[in-house]
Amino acid sequence: MGDYALTTIAGIWFADGLLLLLVPRFIITHLRQTLAESPTILRWESLAVAGGGIVLTAGQHLHYQPLWIITAGVMIVKGLFWAMGPSTWRTRVLDWCLSREDVDYRFWGLGLCTLATLLLHALGWISG
Repeated sequence: MGDYALTTIAGIWFADGLLLLLVPRFIITHLRQTLAESPTILRWESLAVAGGGIVLTAGQHLHYQPLWIITAGVMIVKGLFWAMGPSTWRTRVLDWCLSREDVDYRFWGLGLCTLATLLLHALGWISG
């Protein structure tokens, strides 16, 4: 069951990464509009913490184990920051994240696609 959860996470990373690579301005504009209409969408930070927990526990037997430990840690810290960080810090970080150039989003997209590919390779879904 853990492998399927990791595959789902890899699919989400790949889809997000691909969209950031192909249409970063559209995605960020849409995200800004969504946050303006429904700021409570940031209350989903528990999903980042849960996803990090899944990567941390289910990724222990996989190749690239240090990568999964670091990735899980970043996911958990990010989720906890959005949940419990000072409001002024969260606002500043969000403003900074949403005001980058398209090339910055493309690099994040490339990173997400790379993580997804490595995770799928470690799971044996992609042979190499």
